[in-house]
Amino acid sequence: MPLPLRSEVPESDQWDLKPLFHSVADWETDFVRLQKTFDEIGKFRGHVGDSAKSLAEVLEFEKQIDLLTDQLNQYAALCTAGDSANAESLSREARLDSLLVRVGEAFSFLSPEIQSIADDRFEEFLTSPELVDWTIPLRKLRRRKKHTLAAGEERLLALGSAVIRGHSETFSQLTNVDMKFGSLNDADGNERELTQSSFSSFLQQRDPQIRKAAFHQFYTEFKDHEFTLAASLASSVRADVFHGRARNYPSAREAALFADDVPVAIYDNLISTVRGNLDALFRYFELRRRVLKLDEIHHYDTYVPMVENIQTNVHWDGAVQQVMDSLHPLGAEYTTTLAHGLQSGRWCDRYENKGKRSGAFSYGTFTSPPYIMMNYKADVFSDVYTLAHEAGHSMHTWYARGAQLYQNYGYPIFLAEVASTFNEILLTEHLLQKTTDTKMRAYILNRQIDDLRGTIYRQTMFAEFEREAHAAEESGEALTLDGFKKIYRGLLNDYFGPLFVVDDELEIECLRIPHFYSAFYVYKYATGISAAVALASQVLESGDATKYIEFLKSGGSRYPVETLCKAGVDMSTPAPIQAALDLFSRRVAELESLIG
Repeated sequence: MPLPLRSEVPESDQWDLKPLFHSVADWETDFVRLQKTFDEIGKFRGHVGDSAKSLAEVLEFEKQIDLLTDQLNQYAALCTAGDSANAESLSREARLDSLLVRVGEAFSFLSPEIQSIADDRFEEFLTSPELVDWTIPLRKLRRRKKHTLAAGEERLLALGSAVIRGHSETFSQLTNVDMKFGSLNDADGNERELTQSSFSSFLQQRDPQIRKAAFHQFYTEFKDHEFTLAASLASSVRADVFHGRARNYPSAREAALFADDVPVAIYDNLISTVRGNLDALFRYFELRRRVLKLDEIHHYDTYVPMVENIQTNVHWDGAVQQVMDSLHPLGAEYTTTLAHGLQSGRWCDRYENKGKRSGAFSYGTFTSPPYIMMNYKADVFSDVYTLAHEAGHSMHTWYARGAQLYQNYGYPIFLAEVASTFNEILLTEHLLQKTTDTKMRAYILNRQIDDLRGTIYRQTMFAEFEREAHAAEESGEALTLDGFKKIYRGLLNDYFGPLFVVDDELEIECLRIPHFYSAFYVYKYATGISAAVALASQVLESGDATKYIEFLKSGGSRYPVETLCKAGVDMSTPAPIQAALDLFSRRVAELESLIG
């Protein structure tokens, strides 16, 4: 059936945005308030370092503006995510983006003036009662001193931010709105629309011809736009390199890792450790080929469950219940709060509609519910895992904002991916313990293997692509369609192995990955699940989630490597990565013993 329009989706299946704004008119009122108040920051210009009191006053003013912009931005972004073709939503988001450039320009003097305070005077300020609540963010800001430019230069960067990052919006509109993939018949002969969201459903069809047809039809549309997409991705890479050079970082990658105080060695260690464990992955691909009775294995054969005739038609309420049961070890506060949010609290926008953004995400702020966007499909069992994943993000936000001040609650992505994948691991352990059926056990093992494959191996391949693409730009090589395809083809050959058939269309997969527009992000999925494997083992073996809940509550009060060390995981060593890869290898061996 054709996708419903946004206006046709029942209210109970949509997120409730009234905690943000009761109406669009209320959003407009606060938008005007922001227009009228943000430039009052000018009264602090030249006086930021006069005293500890003046510094505290400007920081509190900035905080109030940030709280207002967070709420405006979240509402605008969620409306657009729900329907990317809605002209009014797009207009609101565009007007806000334009205003935020002006806000950034107005505030551009603040960081340089803080950085210009003499070291001894700055240390004296930090002992003042007025700044007791600002010690952590000020320490983090001061660390950026050598990468903070003069006020005029910061103003230019702020003015150009929207223009420099415009390629991301181009990519989103092209892939979510303009591109059309047609329709296909499923195994029952029903015609279904092929979209970015339904693509995964087609790849899980038992009929290999349906999977093949969906793959080639899907990529035909991307092939028709490959030069535009390559140009957009090249602009994104160039913007990253520009940012790194403008702020005096050795490379774009080091600029991206600096904020989290993550050494480049951790990034490189991830890639080298994963590359040293590819044999287990190749073994799994060969097992999959044998079980599916294929002459040769292609990428479109890697998502269909290897175990046949398992009922995976899980309706929404059933999915919520499964997630709640699996999270029981985390205590009543966690599960009660989350259950309310996913049901009567309407944190989640559940199903796909025409124009809705593809994929899933969690988006919470200090003053709002931690909203979740899904494109939930009952016949895609992985969507139950996606729900658990996004719920992990949302509860991380919920705990952090309850335990930290606004300026310290925002946790980095590095830690966010721990909380989300932790939930997925608990879901798997719960399902494995609950089932007594050998076939179902094999199905769940297959599910976890594919999850580990997608999160560790696949995301590490993505991380290596980002490293190589940015290195090419930094060394002066041309970022062209052929250049991207060459880099990606080499990685596909390495990560899929000699017995895997890599279709030529797969070379342009690199052009459709949204995360590449937030460069050096994807490695955090792999490090995150590795840390999550360790933390989940601690909770399940000890029966005590206290340390883990404290990890959630810590928010962004410490840098991520230190935070994980306090929780019991040392990411500066290969051990957590290797342990997760060992889990993958054990699961492959167990699955092979059941169905191989």
